[in-house]
Amino acid sequence: MTTDEMVVDVSQDWLLACDVQQGFMQTPRAASGSLDYSARCRQVRALGGDCYNFIPLKNNRLALIVADASGKGLAAALMIANVQSSLRTAALFTGDDLAALLKVVNHQAYTSSSEGRYATLFYGVFDEPTRTLRYVNAGHNPPAVIRRDGSMHCLEKGGAPVGLFADSEYGEGIVKLETGDLLIAFTDGLTEVTNQSGEEWGVHGLMKAAASAAQCSQDADNLVNLIFNTMDDFSRGHQTDDATLAVVRIGPRLF
Repeated sequence: MTTDEMVVDVSQDWLLACDVQQGFMQTPRAASGSLDYSARCRQVRALGGDCYNFIPLKNNRLALIVADASGKGLAAALMIANVQSSLRTAALFTGDDLAALLKVVNHQAYTSSSEGRYATLFYGVFDEPTRTLRYVNAGHNPPAVIRRDGSMHCLEKGGAPVGLFADSEYGEGIVKLETGDLLIAFTDGLTEVTNQSGEEWGVHGLMKAAASAAQCSQDADNLVNLIFNTMDDFSRGHQTDDATLAVVRIGPRLF
């Protein structure tokens, strides 16, 4: 094989890897008309270490995953692919025990990754009949529930990032969600953008933008777009880290 042929082969493999990663982050059609959800992952390179997933589950439930691997580029992409694969496999054996699920994922990440590699992760399951969100936060930026009255509840219960320690233990949190509530989950690439003066947008900037966007739009896709546009206005489009945002709006109960 010539050098040119090798370059073409590597380029094709790289493009295929990019397509596979983007395929992991497709947003399925909402299984329940009482939920409206959307997300976007905007990476600084073709491959990155952020991911999100919405996974419709049986019995009118929806799983949400938002994760962020340490580092950037190919190494981070491989780490996050490992975490995504482990989550899907472990879910088959751990059932509804979210703490046990994260313990398995952590063990897999720790044993199969090089030293110093880890990922922060939020995993939540919304149950439509009870209108509850059960979740585990593995060292991730705490997602927030913005209530209709403007109050905010941060989702912090969990444990350490997956892959960081061999025997991490995890706790499960639970929160009741009501019509009009808005769930915002994100990675730090969204909140750590800076303006020309070097000031960070921060969680406060994100939540202010989310609350403002929620007053302008009832559609989750538009909410995501409005929040990213507000971030870009603040930072003049200067982004140095992968940025991921997932939005879930709770609609009226259908049954």
